[in-house]
Amino acid sequence: MILSDWRIRAINDGRGFHVDVGAFSTPIAGAGEQGTVIDIDQPSLSISVPEGTSIIPTRVDVSVHVPLLATDIDECEILCAADIASANAGDGTYTTETPVNMKTRHTRTSVCTCHSAFTADTTDPVLGLELIRSIITGDLQSAAGVMWTPFKLLYIPTYPPILDGPCALYLYWGGTVQVSAFAQMEWLEYPSNSLTRT
Repeated sequence: MILSDWRIRAINDGRGFHVDVGAFSTPIAGAGEQGTVIDIDQPSLSISVPEGTSIIPTRVDVSVHVPLLATDIDECEILCAADIASANAGDGTYTTETPVNMKTRHTRTSVCTCHSAFTADTTDPVLGLELIRSIITGDLQSAAGVMWTPFKLLYIPTYPPILDGPCALYLYWGGTVQVSAFAQMEWLEYPSNSLTRT
């Protein structure tokens, strides 16, 4: 008998979904496509969860492309957080993303709505649950033009939260200099009433 991990069983049942931000060799800028300091109402990615649905975030992977340093106080930041009280309002200007089922021939589709690259404000989310963040600060040591070290964030929680809709999961990146990134986000998705509460 082969016993698989609970995540693999969920994926095999068509409950796992994946979304990309940025494509092939083209990353997207953070912070309202200006690539500057993160802005709560212009996320780089939002996963909006309707009432009656729950998601379990299982993986967030962000690879940030940072430019040449300009000053010693330059910094870049990545933040993943959830609004645990409200779904995304669906306003603002954004790119619609289509989640892919991680069992690639399964017919189940996600009921979540995914938007990326906000360039006009959405209604401010209330980030009641911060899942992970990463910050890098420049240190020139000598002349301007020194490169940053690689800047990545990988979140694979051992004990992930269960986010009950209506709610939304948000991903941000930005900095005091213009930055862009590629990102992937994965989650398991269930009807809320199918999850056992003890």
